[in-house]
Amino acid sequence: MRTLRFAGHEVPAIGLGTWYMGEGRATRTQEVDAIRAGLDAGLRVVDTAEMYGDGAAEEVVGEALAGRRDDALLVSKVYPHHASRDGVRRACEDSLRRLRTDRLDVYLLHWRGQYPLAETVEGFEDLVADGLIASWGVSNLDPEDMSELAAVPGGSACVTDQILYNLTRRGPELDLIPMLSTTQVPVMAYSPLEQSRILDAAGSQALEEVADRHGATPAQVALAWCVRDGDVLAIPKSASAERVRENAAAADLELTEADLVALDEAFPAPDGPVPLEML
Repeated sequence: MRTLRFAGHEVPAIGLGTWYMGEGRATRTQEVDAIRAGLDAGLRVVDTAEMYGDGAAEEVVGEALAGRRDDALLVSKVYPHHASRDGVRRACEDSLRRLRTDRLDVYLLHWRGQYPLAETVEGFEDLVADGLIASWGVSNLDPEDMSELAAVPGGSACVTDQILYNLTRRGPELDLIPMLSTTQVPVMAYSPLEQSRILDAAGSQALEEVADRHGATPAQVALAWCVRDGDVLAIPKSASAERVRENAAAADLELTEADLVALDEAFPAPDGPVPLEML
C-alpha cells in the first residue's frame, strides 16, 4: 500500500472523507459501517469538520471510532468565524465532545476568514500546548496565503494544506503543490473523484481504458493518479463499505508511464496558474 509521511506518521496515501455524512438518520448505520470498513482495510486518516452536517458528521465519526480511537489519525476543521484565539478552543472542545475523544491529531482552519492568520496560529499553538491537538494545518489556502502563513510566528508548524485536487482540477500542480513540496508539507486532496463527476467527465474513456489494463475500476485509477507522486493524501468519501474497500485498494495500484501519459492527454493541466478552486 502506497504511504506518505503525514503529521509525523507514516500513513496510507488514501484516507476517509466524511463530507455529507450525518445528514440523514436513515443512512447513519451505513456511514458508520463504511468508516469502520476503511479502518479494517488498513486506512488510517479520517477527515471531518464542524461544518459537515453542522457537527453531525463528527458524531458519525465518533460512533465509528468507539473502542478503536487509536486505529485512526483524526482530522477535523474549524469554521473561519470561529478561528479567533479563544474561538478555536471553544470550537475544538465542541468537536472533541461530538467525536467522543480527548484529542485531535490534526486541526485545520477550513478556509480564510475575518481573523488574522497569526491569531489563529496562536490559538492552535495553545491547543497543542494543552494536549487537545497534536498538530495543525490549513485548508483552501493558495500560494500567497501559504507564504503569509509561513511568515507569521509559529507558521512553519503547519503540517498540511487541504485543497480541491483531482484530474479535472490540476491547477495546484503549477504552483501550490511544488511550493509545499519544498518544505515537505503534504497536500490533502478533498473530492479526489470530483464527487463522482470525474467518472462522466470528458476524458473518462481514458480512465476506463487504463482501468481495463489493470483490472481496476476507473475510480481506483483516478485515486491512484492523485497520489502518484507521494506528496498527496487523497480523502474520498463514500458511505458504502464495499466502495471504501475499493478506494483503499487504489493505494496498491501502480500506474505505468504510458498510463500517466494517456491520462495527461485526456485531462490536461492548465497552461498557466489559475486561482485555487473550491467546492
